[in-house]
Amino acid sequence: MRMRRGWVLSAAVVLAAAWLAAVPATAAAGAQVKTQEVDYKQGDTPLHGMLAWNDAAKGKRPGVLVVHEWWGLTENTRNQAKRLAQSGYVAFALDMYGSGKVADPTHPKDAQAFMTEAAKDPALLQARFNAALDVLKKDPHVDPEKIAAIGYCFGGGVVLNMARSGADLDAVVTFHGALNPTTPAPKGTIKPRILVLTGADDPMVTASVLDSFKKEMDAAGAHYQVISYPGAKHAFTNPDAGKAGMDALAYDADADKKSWAEMLKLFASVFG
Repeated sequence: MRMRRGWVLSAAVVLAAAWLAAVPATAAAGAQVKTQEVDYKQGDTPLHGMLAWNDAAKGKRPGVLVVHEWWGLTENTRNQAKRLAQSGYVAFALDMYGSGKVADPTHPKDAQAFMTEAAKDPALLQARFNAALDVLKKDPHVDPEKIAAIGYCFGGGVVLNMARSGADLDAVVTFHGALNPTTPAPKGTIKPRILVLTGADDPMVTASVLDSFKKEMDAAGAHYQVISYPGAKHAFTNPDAGKAGMDALAYDADADKKSWAEMLKLFASVFG
């Protein structure tokens, strides 16, 4: 539903999702998280990602694509995939840059260059997203009819643009993501539920940007929710954010925890 209508969740679902979000990454009860490095391709470009799943779980389960920040497929992104696996999903942390290219967290200019190069061709981004989606859907642990995508920073913009383009997804979640569209969504195009988790003090996502995004989503008839965390800046989910030496970036443990719980609530609602 749009934010003004609210989302109705049962108390049991909310409490269960909150409990899962609070479980430490190394101590989820019954979780036997396995990972697999995956070499795949988009055209002639070699890509390198990581699958994560709970080996103790039985049967097929929903799959979640995880799209990295401008740094590339870092350990932090891999850890998000593992956390999703602990919560009962199969996650694929994909590669948007090629060959698993990663920028050092102390060199934001390199990250900017990587992102600029990748983002200059929206069709290329879509093709790389779809190549990863194909990997995820073919995994034997995944129910290919139940797929979500989450993204961080640059990756948040990627998953939103996939939703705008009509991607057949059940849910899309963006953490401190770019909200400006490559192409605004036509009415009726957006299929997934959308959750935007942003920092109220993020200078890259201003009040005017948020307002424009909401108007776009309303015009498109999208089912969306926006949650803004007071005091949180850009990259609030990344513990290494401060290493970049940029005032706009800062880790916020409280916003990190709360935003993860909101994502799990959405997934519990969408996937049952």
